Amino acid sequence: MGAWRYSLKLEDERGIAKASIRDAPISPKKVINLARVIKGMKVEDAKRFLEKVIRKEEAVPNWVHSKKIPHRKGLGDRWGIPMGKYPVKAAKIMLKLVKSVEANAENKELDVEKLRIIHVSVKKGYVLKRYMPRAFGRSTPKYRRHSNIEIAVKEEV
Repeated sequence: MGAWRYSLKLEDERGIAKASIRDAPISPKKVINLARVIKGMKVEDAKRFLEKVIRKEEAVPNWVHSKKIPHRKGLGDRWGIPMGKYPVKAAKIMLKLVKSVEANAENKELDVEKLRIIHVSVKKGYVLKRYMPRAFGRSTPKYRRHSNIEIAVKEEV
């Protein structure tokens, strides 16, 4: 098995903290839009936003996989796209990751109030293939998808 590496490659990594979750039990399809939203936010703003998504107070706009999704209030004004969802499970995983990168930055003695998310990556993990029995001796495939999520923050000067 190969070694895990971050997809973000920088020459100078001073002032940068990274964290990742490997093989999170959620489909990348559910996390992609959420990752796109929090990239560029300050860490405190991202945590506040993710907690609102978990409580279903604020929706996440769907740029990718956005067909047949209902419109939500306020999305068109803020993000320019009216379709949105409340990915609670993805938000819980992402909140755990943001708290982890904040702790890593604190361990590196970076100022937590000045941290900004500069990189979020969601990649496909392994897929468990199972089969569900159906009528007349047939079966239907059932896939359990997993994701690899990375995040990097940088201290603003």
